[in-house]
Amino acid sequence: LSDILLGMAAGLKRDPIVILRIDGQDLLEYITSPSYETEIVSIFFEVDSTNGTLHDQIVKALQKLGVDQGLPPCSDAWVMNNVVEPSLEDCLGHKKDEPVASQETFLVELRKVLENIVERLKEQPVIVAHTENTYDGSAIRNLLANKFETDKVLNSGMATIPRDKHGRISKEYLRVALDALAPSAGLPPLGAIPQMDRIINDGLKMVDADDGKMVKEEEFKKLVLEILGSIMLQLEGNPVSISTNSVVHEPLAESSSLLHVEAS
Repeated sequence: LSDILLGMAAGLKRDPIVILRIDGQDLLEYITSPSYETEIVSIFFEVDSTNGTLHDQIVKALQKLGVDQGLPPCSDAWVMNNVVEPSLEDCLGHKKDEPVASQETFLVELRKVLENIVERLKEQPVIVAHTENTYDGSAIRNLLANKFETDKVLNSGMATIPRDKHGRISKEYLRVALDALAPSAGLPPLGAIPQMDRIINDGLKMVDADDGKMVKEEEFKKLVLEILGSIMLQLEGNPVSISTNSVVHEPLAESSSLLHVEAS
């Protein structure tokens, strides 16, 4: 249990969670800000198409907005069903099935929808858990700088990897080893973040991880370290920043608009 709690604490320290109470105030400020129309015109050209309906056009525009503008994530089914779609129905009515609108009509209709969403959020605020993380290679560098810790993590990560009767390991298990090392190296699991998957896969290709060859344990460890070194250099040159927003469906009694939940 202590290991689980320590792992959770380390995760929170690395990726602090910010709880946002989205109550329409930030969205109203955005709608009335000087930059609003310029940004919305830009979005109009991003989502503009000759096919589809006004409803589809507005939804695509809303998906371009997010918590930075005071709008809960439209990717969440509850938000779509209980906030976005009712506002679209109230504001567009029978017009929702009309062909895509001109820029002028788009600006007018989108503003109506956003103002309607503001009122809904005032009545029923949405709680969102927001996290941000930047993968810059520093965690890998710190790990590799400590030989004792590196050896410990490698041995632990390789403990369950099968060997043949000569003690050799297939290079196909390099992915398994990397996944086991990921928490200590400050990396996400393979498959979790596409941008990171591309960088990790580049490192695997560099050592021909899919050639099926059997190698001795020391050679296997050397390959793992080479991959980590390659990933570290790529991230140091081009860090990857990721943010996530998840709707919390249980109401919070706390009325403050911003709560920080971090490990001490």
